[in-house]
Amino acid sequence: MKITIAKTAGFCMGVRRAVELALDASNRTNGPICTYGPLIHNPQVLNILEEKGISVIRKIPESGSGTVLIRAHGVPPEDREKLKKAGFNVIDATCPKVIKVQSIIAKHSKQGYAVIIVGDRVHPEVIGLLGYAGENGHVAENMDALYALPEFNKAIIVAQTTQNKIFFEEVIAWVQTCHQNYQVFNTICDSTESRQKDVKNLAQQVDAVVVVGGYESGNTKRLFDIALDAGKAAVHIETEAELDINQLGNPRHIAITAGASTPNWIIKRVYRELENRMMRHGRLFSRWRFFIHRNFLLSNIYLAMGAGCLTYAAAMLQGIKPALSTILMAVLYLLCMHTFNNLLDITSDRYNDPDRATFYQQNRTLLSVLTGLFGLCGLLIAYKMGPLFLLLLLCMSFMGIVYIISLVPQSIAAGFNPKIRDIPGSKTVLVGMAWGIVTTIVPALYGFGQIRLVTALIFFWCVIFVFVRTAFFDILDIQGSRIVGKETIPIVLGEKKTMGLLKNLSGLMMIVLCIASAVGLVSTLGYLLSLCPLSMLMFLSAYEQGGIPSGLRQGFLMESHFILAGLLTALWSLI
Repeated sequence: MKITIAKTAGFCMGVRRAVELALDASNRTNGPICTYGPLIHNPQVLNILEEKGISVIRKIPESGSGTVLIRAHGVPPEDREKLKKAGFNVIDATCPKVIKVQSIIAKHSKQGYAVIIVGDRVHPEVIGLLGYAGENGHVAENMDALYALPEFNKAIIVAQTTQNKIFFEEVIAWVQTCHQNYQVFNTICDSTESRQKDVKNLAQQVDAVVVVGGYESGNTKRLFDIALDAGKAAVHIETEAELDINQLGNPRHIAITAGASTPNWIIKRVYRELENRMMRHGRLFSRWRFFIHRNFLLSNIYLAMGAGCLTYAAAMLQGIKPALSTILMAVLYLLCMHTFNNLLDITSDRYNDPDRATFYQQNRTLLSVLTGLFGLCGLLIAYKMGPLFLLLLLCMSFMGIVYIISLVPQSIAAGFNPKIRDIPGSKTVLVGMAWGIVTTIVPALYGFGQIRLVTALIFFWCVIFVFVRTAFFDILDIQGSRIVGKETIPIVLGEKKTMGLLKNLSGLMMIVLCIASAVGLVSTLGYLLSLCPLSMLMFLSAYEQGGIPSGLRQGFLMESHFILAGLLTALWSLI
């Protein structure tokens, strides 16, 4: 069984912008916040906004206070003025593509043009666009409605931004044949066109299509219609709970696409649900492989194995004979630290990784006990290694606790509770530092009894290695992080800039190791281990192009870079 997620599935630029404006206002504004009408057409997102204290008003009151957001679909200009006069601080979350259509309509309406809007009469976007056309506005939902319109001396035709491209092409052909004096503006959003083209092409390659999105979302409905028109089994669902795989027949390849207002976490849930259901009905070997694969990743066992491999590689790079105690200390400490963070982070995992959230909820007691056991075993190994290592591990554990608690006692905080984790990007940086210490500094102190120049170089290399890995997962988790108010690096810099930074750092890691080997600072192992950042750079580039599978395989491939470091080191030592 194969599952493919459409490259264009999920939030479009306009919806992402509207949701980010709403969440940022919620995280940074103390006063009441509301939206004038539903912000977007997705009930799950609206529920999240309601949980964040963002209410919906459907009528403009005579007087109001706080902040109001104009929905992504836009509103008539007179409504905008009424909101301002009522006393609201107005944030315009109208999609920029819709604003462009509003400008075209306003300009030509003032010049006496009739304005024909091809779209759904009751859709909020169309209602808002009509407000800019005034008495010159007309709506055509189908060709019959176009035929019924009177003949105008001069007119413009625009499209609802989420209109069906094929239907609008029919409108253009009618204008060229019957009304050549009319001006046509193809205002269908390029994201909508790409989405429709994507699902049409995918439908030719798969056996069934699952369309995810709100039932009130016009662009989602059109994706469903396109899938049906392709003659493939298709279902339109809002959440994974509505998924009935029996409706899809017996598919060997399923495509998942989603409307422009569907968040990533809903798509992830549907993907994982399909993946889990298919594996339950697969062959015994496939089921066991999936079970081991899934549990090793979710429990952080695979990550801990990677930590052991990186410790081994870092020791060999420094010219130290790897000690089993240093490797075990790194494995146990990092396994304890990551599992502890996952236990505390279930709220954000509801959106970032629903499967992981469910796993930690179902196994919370067992994982809590194991986390304590891993921590104690790590401390015991550190104690046997010497007082310095026990003190170092205790200090690192203490810093982990300080990271999540307020720096000011509650008795004097007066509502101000600063935490280290509130510093933008602090978690990503500190995780890299923690890995660098246990994988590089500890083996150096145990083997050399001191920190040498080569140790500092390898420490820098390991920190960057882990930083790139952690920041990549921050990119995947950006929507959920914004919901819970986390200031991660991708939220501060943006996805594209963060991805560019990670690719540059990967290239830098490769260059640093090659130069270090060339000048004799490290052995020829440096040349071989430069393949790890090269592999990571290729992984990031492939992800940007949509060539990395979603779900468990995505996480597995990223974590495998640490395993690769250990395998390459073992190969070098044998040769």
